[in-house]
Amino acid sequence: QVQLVESGVGLVQAGGSLRLSCAASGSIINTNAMGWYRQAPGKQRELFAAITSGGSTNYADSVKGRFTISRDNAKSTLYLQMNSLKPDDTGLYYCNFVRDSKLNWGQGTQVTVSS
Repeated sequence: QVQLVESGVGLVQAGGSLRLSCAASGSIINTNAMGWYRQAPGKQRELFAAITSGGSTNYADSVKGRFTISRDNAKSTLYLQMNSLKPDDTGLYYCNFVRDSKLNWGQGTQVTVSS
């Protein structure tokens, strides 16, 4: 099965920025609605940013205005630009389909925001 590989692990201070990447073989990222998910310590994984195959985006209120999801079809790569980071943004970040039937989860990438 297609493997998702997240990268961009970082430790930043509050107010800082990070960019995460998600790569997969083939064009699977280009042709499906994709999302970024976050699992904060002690909490369940949740979807907070999504992009359709056509490029429309949607965000959870907690990240709206600070995070930007995008995709480079030529590189079959999904991105997440995170600005004005807060300690509450700390967690493991994953990418996957938005739909219920998902690919196997990757290992995720850790983001830690210090106050």
